[in-house]
Amino acid sequence: MAANMYRVGDYVYFENSSSNPYLIRRIEELNKTANGNVEAKVVCLFRRRDISGSLNTLADSNARDFEEESKQPSLSEQQKHQLKHRELFLSRQFESLPATHIRGKCNVTLLNETDVLASYLEKEDCFFYSLVFDPVQKTLLADQGEIRVGSKYQAEIPDKLAEGESDSRIQEKLETKVWDPNNQLKDSQIDQFLVVARAVGTFARALDCSSSIRQPSLHMSAAAASRDITLFHAMDTLQKNDYDLARAMSTLVPQGGPVLCRDEMEEWSASEAMLFEEALEKYGKDFNDIRQDFLPWKSLASVVQFYYMWKTTDRYIQQKRLKAAEADSKLKQVYIPTYTKPNPNQIMAPGNKPGMNGATGFQKGLSCESCHTAQSPQWYAWGPPNMQCRLCASCWIYWKKYGGLKTPTQLEGAARASSDSAPRGHMTRQEVQGMSPFTSSAGRAKLLAKNRQTFILHTTKLTRIARRVCQDILQPRRAARRPYASINANAVKAECMIRLPKASKSSLKNRPVVRPTLITIVKELAAQAPLKLKAPRGAPTPINRNQANQPRAASNLLGKRPFDSMAGLPFAANGRPFTSGIRTTSQSVIKRQKVNQGDAPNPVVFVATKDTRALRKRLSQAEMRRAARKPHLPVRVKLPPRPLSMPILPSSTSEPIVLED
Repeated sequence: MAANMYRVGDYVYFENSSSNPYLIRRIEELNKTANGNVEAKVVCLFRRRDISGSLNTLADSNARDFEEESKQPSLSEQQKHQLKHRELFLSRQFESLPATHIRGKCNVTLLNETDVLASYLEKEDCFFYSLVFDPVQKTLLADQGEIRVGSKYQAEIPDKLAEGESDSRIQEKLETKVWDPNNQLKDSQIDQFLVVARAVGTFARALDCSSSIRQPSLHMSAAAASRDITLFHAMDTLQKNDYDLARAMSTLVPQGGPVLCRDEMEEWSASEAMLFEEALEKYGKDFNDIRQDFLPWKSLASVVQFYYMWKTTDRYIQQKRLKAAEADSKLKQVYIPTYTKPNPNQIMAPGNKPGMNGATGFQKGLSCESCHTAQSPQWYAWGPPNMQCRLCASCWIYWKKYGGLKTPTQLEGAARASSDSAPRGHMTRQEVQGMSPFTSSAGRAKLLAKNRQTFILHTTKLTRIARRVCQDILQPRRAARRPYASINANAVKAECMIRLPKASKSSLKNRPVVRPTLITIVKELAAQAPLKLKAPRGAPTPINRNQANQPRAASNLLGKRPFDSMAGLPFAANGRPFTSGIRTTSQSVIKRQKVNQGDAPNPVVFVATKDTRALRKRLSQAEMRRAARKPHLPVRVKLPPRPLSMPILPSSTSEPIVLED
């Protein structure tokens, strides 16, 4: 009963998807809707998988600094991997979720310097946080306050004076005296002077135009003049005039008029006070954020002074009473029964109803992707459906609660990448410039300098055997047509180990493939694309400004197939008709050469004209496929016969023609 009772302030699991991990939220309010359902206003907490890679790097740096400062014991790689699943990031983002989606309680604490990180791994449903994540600004900030250490914040304590030694320091330079209790005035005289100071302050507010608008009545002006700022000014005036009442009276009312002293309550307008109350409702007593987001034109000292003066007003008392009444009317706790419906990712037994999300059609002999066990009372489909990955019951619960696998695997990153909606969202500017066709070759060479290392993929003997034994699972023809689809190599190898004792008894049949000789292939290529030794005359007209500075050999490498019509009318590769001084691409020198990535020419943009697009529409689908498979061959397009235009014959005489009726 107590485990299913949820109260305000509890950290709970919310389920928004059957396959994704739970959301971790903190309940702020429990509200009952008009239709009788209960909604929870919650504070969002984010995992490492919810933030970008750059912020993860920043979090790793903060974790290393914490380990060095607190002198944490050494952890294994698996413990470090699991510890990242226990770290959360607090935010100030609120959302409303139905209370029926709550799946249990958890414990979230602020990381302390005395905490041992390994202790979080020993407790179930235990998390920690030390940084605050801003989903709008995409930033990570420390949640703990900064300890101000240094000469600017700490006082320097002098040495203790010896007995009989006098203090030689000048006290006037060290401190300022603002009141002397041993003065010649009586308490009644001081009280009379304070009454006169209040009266002068009321009269000064009556003369001031802005004050008369803010305090239109005499009662409001007198109340404002009775505040502490007026009393402080009166007592300071007595101190400066050596407690001489006559001189202090003349100082209160100089020749120009009475002196007006106003505090922060009078300086702030009604709209600024409303903004402050709204900010206080959102941020609490975080005055830095209040000033930065709501009142940037105010100083921090002004905001703090206004807060403590605002707490003495009737407005604060009214809001406190309203909040207490609202808290009494809202729900304090709610009972949510245990969720017992089966998860749709369950892999059912052969006789039962299968689940959804690709949970059907799993091959036998697959092991858990996390703990690699082959026996479990219940299996769950995990990851992309085409990879046919599954988790055991304990690893599935770990995945739902902590958002990761117990051991680091490549499939965990693949499953995380499949849920990303914008794969280029966190690309740097340099990477985007490297992909752009308008980047200069010099800048692109610097970007590609790190990627010139050559590597070779070497397959093992077991992998080559698995390709033959498990052809029904691997489906090599289908995989060749879909090179972007992932293949679960671990599942294929596991099935191969099961089938290998039986498959070794039967010999594998190899289908002989008749391959032509090298001479035949060379003759065929020479017949299709004869080589010319002469270079083309002239240079093609550059389409963009980057093409004008290209090397001469780059135009042949990046050339485009010409369109040759059946009527003998050539069309240029870029959609513009050839001039008499430029040869076609089929006549140019076609020579394969290896281009270095750093010395590669700038990309060329071909501009298609109306004639080029019209010619493409006349190609059939089979001709388009044939042209894509053989890009070195020219394409011939059948054009409709052009209608013969009748020439206009000139008249035999310049005299007008007269028609007689």
